[in-house]
Amino acid sequence: MHVADFYSLFLSCGQAFSTDSRRILRGGVFFALKGANFNGNEFAQAALRSGAAFAVVDEVPANGDERIIAVHNVLEFMQELATHHRKQFDIPILAVGGSNGKTTTKELLRVTLSVKFKVHATEGNFNNLIGVPITLLQMPVDTEFAVIEIGTNQFGEIEKLCSILQPNYGLITNIGKEHLEGFGDIEGVTREESSLYLHLLEHGGLAFVNADDPILQNMARRLPRTYSYALSHSADYSGSVRRAVPEIEMSTISGVIRSPLTGIYNAQNILASAAIAHYFDVPGEGILEAIEGYRGGQNRSEYIRSGEIGILLDAYNANPSSVEVTLRSFSEFPAEKKLILLGDMLELGNSAIQEHAHIVDLAQSIPNSELCLVGPLFREAARGRDFPTFEDVAELNLYLRTRSWTGYEILIKGSRGIRMERALEAIQREGTEL
Repeated sequence: MHVADFYSLFLSCGQAFSTDSRRILRGGVFFALKGANFNGNEFAQAALRSGAAFAVVDEVPANGDERIIAVHNVLEFMQELATHHRKQFDIPILAVGGSNGKTTTKELLRVTLSVKFKVHATEGNFNNLIGVPITLLQMPVDTEFAVIEIGTNQFGEIEKLCSILQPNYGLITNIGKEHLEGFGDIEGVTREESSLYLHLLEHGGLAFVNADDPILQNMARRLPRTYSYALSHSADYSGSVRRAVPEIEMSTISGVIRSPLTGIYNAQNILASAAIAHYFDVPGEGILEAIEGYRGGQNRSEYIRSGEIGILLDAYNANPSSVEVTLRSFSEFPAEKKLILLGDMLELGNSAIQEHAHIVDLAQSIPNSELCLVGPLFREAARGRDFPTFEDVAELNLYLRTRSWTGYEILIKGSRGIRMERALEAIQREGTEL
């Protein structure tokens, strides 16, 4: 079936759909996706019995059920359908890419732009070749502004995502050492992320560019349409940081912004969202109130008070660049006693031990601090050094429970797969609430 013909069926289903046969929306569409360990085609009949109106498959059963729609490749068909749906909208479609801070910036944009527009934005970090089509297909017909996060861990993914999303605006938060297992080095990361700028160049789009970042400035030099923001350089939208820890206060064109987020890296995320909202004529007062009311959550840059313990929880993910800026920010916390809990940084390929050793050196240089490392990579990188290392968080927690951490400022950081947030269990004290 042609995508345009199926689109009318999709709309008749109220845009209801699922890629999981266990979570069927009655009257909706079931897309039978395949993965390394599953084949959605095997569950098409079950999805129909559970109330799906149609099942899109690429392995046709023999029973000839008219509700089963056969296509060459279900994922490609879903991507094409998402692009067809996107083409029905003449609105700003903003792609948010970059190595670090994508999700936080996207959420800040959601709240600031919602002051003026009906905004549709990526849920969580659905930012890959499955997540972006899902996000597009969920976009209500009355959407006035879309903020879509795009991520990558292999060459060509950003280019493909741009072809699906067709953004007319773009933001790259920064370039850092992400997914080096796939990209090799930071030059590889730069080449991959630059695909967003190339798409905007070829389609007349506009890029929002951090003028404080020389890498991004160089990447954007060919773009005829840019809007800049900066904390330390002249720009279309400028600001200056009054305080970055434990909470942020900064002066901007829109006024004084106060945020419960922490660190200069989040000040950059806040400035980007404020600049973009200002560009689209969101009132300054609305920008200030929206940012002040935003709480990070989801283990991202959360500053938590637990009795007399301060905890900076930033355990959603980690790579060498994000860990370095977090450590530098944490070093500025005014505290006589600090505890740094770091979990392995994953997907770094051949440079893993070297990058972990660099982070250990940096963490050791922070005054008044104790350091605990979790995971086999940090354990190897710290071999011969005199501080505690642990195989996993469960082992770390046994150690944490042997001490009182009252009066400490504590940093918790690590890759998602390490689940460093579980260290909160051991830090929590009787009579306090996290």
